[in-house]
Amino acid sequence: MTNHPPAEQAQTAAAPRRVRVHHLREAKSAGRQLTMLTAYDGPTARIFDAAGVDMLLVGDSIGDNMLGHATTIPVTVDELVVATRSVARATSRAMVVADLPFGSYEASPAQAHATAVRMLKEAGAHAVKFEGGRRVAPQVELLTGAGIPVVGHLGFTPQSENMLGGKRIQGRGHDAAERLKEDALALQDAGAVAIVLEMIPAPVAAAITEILSVPTIGIGAGPQCDGQVLVWTDMAGMGDWSPRFSRRFGEVGKALHDAAASFVSEVQSGAFPTAEHSYDS
Repeated sequence: MTNHPPAEQAQTAAAPRRVRVHHLREAKSAGRQLTMLTAYDGPTARIFDAAGVDMLLVGDSIGDNMLGHATTIPVTVDELVVATRSVARATSRAMVVADLPFGSYEASPAQAHATAVRMLKEAGAHAVKFEGGRRVAPQVELLTGAGIPVVGHLGFTPQSENMLGGKRIQGRGHDAAERLKEDALALQDAGAVAIVLEMIPAPVAAAITEILSVPTIGIGAGPQCDGQVLVWTDMAGMGDWSPRFSRRFGEVGKALHDAAASFVSEVQSGAFPTAEHSYDS
């Protein structure tokens, strides 16, 4: 047994507890809402971690929110490894979940395993997420059997946008709702630790949440899910537009604009830098 000095013991005791897989189930059992935000870099992740966000999703949404792509499809594994590594290094409490991008898991369970191993070994993720229901259950089963936690993703799945006919609500109508329920149960049976439900009718999401023992994380799926996730740039007001299911909890975009405009003005006027920002010889 290692003896720690009193100061080190106090520091260890004060350190925040990392959110783990069993905490997700405990939250569902206790009726405590889970929180998830996307994050793509260290400084943002550090802020969200300190704010108490339970899970940080390094999503392939980096493509259309940070990298200038029109969709998530062009995002590569290498790009997500770098982003995930940055987020993981900056956090001490949040569970870091890394997306597996389009083309990196669909072909076979072995392909999914190889990609997921990179996300854990090279990037430091604690779990991975990928889209699909029964068709990817073999991938989920192999990964979870190998000790890699998997978060599922049902409803509107952005990587399948071309097949779905665009950004359309999924699960409307009895048959479609039943297929979503069957997919959710298949993911749970395969070992998924949580399931994101995106852009599906609130009553359908509520029914899926009721039949699952693992938590559901909603985005455009109503208030009855076990938690909520938003893309952070939508949440913080970084753009001129936000989807209907989102909410602007701040105006970070305006604050950045105002700060940059002040910088430009003061540099051009000679007000910055002053002697207090300079070094003596």
